[in-house]
Amino acid sequence: MEKFDLHILGCGSALPTTRHFPTSQIVNMRDKLFMIDCGEGAQLQFRKSHLKFSRLNHIFISHLHGDHCFGLLGLISTLNLLGRTAELHIHSPKGLEGLMIPMLDFFNRQMTYKVIFHEFGTKAAAVIYEDRSLTVTTIPLRHRMPCCGFLFVEKQRPNHIIREMIDFYQVPVYELNRIKNGADYVTPEGEVIANARLTRPSETPRSYAYCSDTIYLPSVVEQIKGVDLLFHEATFADEDAPRAKETFHTTATQAAQIARDAGVKKLMIGHFSARYEDENVLLKEAVAIFPDTQLAKETLCVSV
Repeated sequence: MEKFDLHILGCGSALPTTRHFPTSQIVNMRDKLFMIDCGEGAQLQFRKSHLKFSRLNHIFISHLHGDHCFGLLGLISTLNLLGRTAELHIHSPKGLEGLMIPMLDFFNRQMTYKVIFHEFGTKAAAVIYEDRSLTVTTIPLRHRMPCCGFLFVEKQRPNHIIREMIDFYQVPVYELNRIKNGADYVTPEGEVIANARLTRPSETPRSYAYCSDTIYLPSVVEQIKGVDLLFHEATFADEDAPRAKETFHTTATQAAQIARDAGVKKLMIGHFSARYEDENVLLKEAVAIFPDTQLAKETLCVSV
């Protein structure tokens, strides 16, 4: 199967600790790199994960709290020092461009490449990126400021040709693309050869959902139903549920309930509060609801 990997660069919350960096992730789709959030230290973790800056062209920012975007200026500056020429696209809620442009003008007066900002709304789901391999759709969340998660969905690939059947029916080369995309083949004599005899289905498209900072929000369930991997913030344990509600965050138990109700295949929890010396307390609470749960950790790579 083609590459579809998730790299965790940081999985802590607002207060950095010696255990965790602030939030940042990389989705590697067929060697195209897509960054999700860019907390402090993201570029250092990027190098530790042995990823190539040249493969990164799109960054998605969930919301404008510092632990999700304070690393942007440093990353942009580093790419400039490396002599980057390709455009860098940054997708975010409204307001980031106004914050970044004065700093870029001051610290990077001679840019070697263009930084292009794309604003998206946070009230309704919308496709904000699409190429031949995947789509990226926003997931409306509820936090103390406008915030969205992101749903990465691989596109269905064409059917696989069964070479023996193609040879048997002497199918011309110019017909192969049509057949890969589901068409039947009509022989010169007028016989219709069903597509199912000439091809086998390609792999089922894979999907990854990222639910950043949010209060417990059952409305996301419908949009993320059946995804292969769900990352959901789990900032607090059950004993701190009042604090989670006050700060518009989620407990590990609530994250697991979302995973269970959405019927996802695997759950990863992160965005850990600095108050927990051992996040296994969060893992234990989540596993009690949704057994196939794992903790995020820096430099972890998971195949979707």
